[in-house]
Amino acid sequence: MVTRYDVFELMYSKGTLMKPKEVARAFRSADKEYHAIYMILVDLQKRGLVSKTEHGFRVKRNEKNDLLNQMIMYCISNSVNYNDLLDENIAEFIARALSLVEFTIKDFDLNSRTYSKYVHTLAKHGFLVILSQKPLRGFVPFNHFLKDVAEYFGFDVKKRRVSDDEYFDEIKRELEKFRRLRFRNVRAYQRIIEDFEIKFVHHSLSLEGNPITLPDTVKILKQQVTPLNLNTVDVAEVQNYQRAMEQMMADVLEKNPLSVQAVLNYHYLAMRHRPDIAGKLRTLPVHIRKNPDFEVAEVEEIRPKLEVLFSDYNEFMPRKGVSLREILDFASYFHNEFQHIHPFIDGNSRTTRLITFHLLRTQDVPVFDIPLGLLESYLDSTKGAKKREDTELNQMLQLVILYNLKTINEKLT
Repeated sequence: MVTRYDVFELMYSKGTLMKPKEVARAFRSADKEYHAIYMILVDLQKRGLVSKTEHGFRVKRNEKNDLLNQMIMYCISNSVNYNDLLDENIAEFIARALSLVEFTIKDFDLNSRTYSKYVHTLAKHGFLVILSQKPLRGFVPFNHFLKDVAEYFGFDVKKRRVSDDEYFDEIKRELEKFRRLRFRNVRAYQRIIEDFEIKFVHHSLSLEGNPITLPDTVKILKQQVTPLNLNTVDVAEVQNYQRAMEQMMADVLEKNPLSVQAVLNYHYLAMRHRPDIAGKLRTLPVHIRKNPDFEVAEVEEIRPKLEVLFSDYNEFMPRKGVSLREILDFASYFHNEFQHIHPFIDGNSRTTRLITFHLLRTQDVPVFDIPLGLLESYLDSTKGAKKREDTELNQMLQLVILYNLKTINEKLT
């Protein structure tokens, strides 16, 4: 069924006067649905989203309507159903949830069915991490899209205190469950992982400015179809990153350890669209755009620092009986150290994520994607951070792993 936001998005993208019949035709609506389309247009007029003239309806251009369009386009880009989230009631829930470190139903004036619906809607799209089912307890990482949703409907988002909570116990329980479930239905597990990995390619490259949407990423990588309107370099970037990821997964499966040469190989595969830099350590100074406080190694420091980092890796990885806490402590150090060394002209962050995932999966900690709702917090704890803080990244990795485990386990149950 066509919604008001469907009609608004169509009219915003067209930008011209449209008669109700033209709108109905755009949605391939039957003649009997014409009245419903007309009533939606009247409703949009009352809400200040469109204006009406004797020649038809036209979208109104103003700051609030621009924001609405931006939110809709964000959803489309990430395969999120905007009709699920652009609602005053769930917006109020989001505003409250963003102000809390974590929450249960006791924090809301909602019945159990509505509460469960909102929690699972946000979790489905990666905006919420479910910490436990009984009681249904969750955590919503800060995200500007969710903040915009809340404020669009008139709800203030209060800044919450910085959390230092740990989720090791929850992760351990989900790990035990995962290790039982993954062998019960190998095919289902493989399908889940393939979907995760396509999302990871999209999420990881979106952090680096690649404009290709998740639906188009699926077409390119899963359906082997390249939409004609896409930039060839952007498409090559997506395809190349998948090749690097597939090599990483094969290395994990074959228990091949990381090394400087392995990292150079991953970078070469991921950056083949940049043959001048692919697989080559940089010989020029670089800086992080938008974050002048992020310190990177001088050119002459790169090789020595990499040798120290991989010496630490080779010392840590063979250890027996290491705890989950120790694994995540080392993974956080490893991720941040490599990113601060910044050994390449470009492609450092996407390579950092690959090798960190390799490290964790080698330690039998399944992590396949950074969910949409955690991307902003992840960025803020890595190359967006004013100063290096391994503890903050550790907590972020806990949430990423917990989200991966709970999502996989729920689908396998």
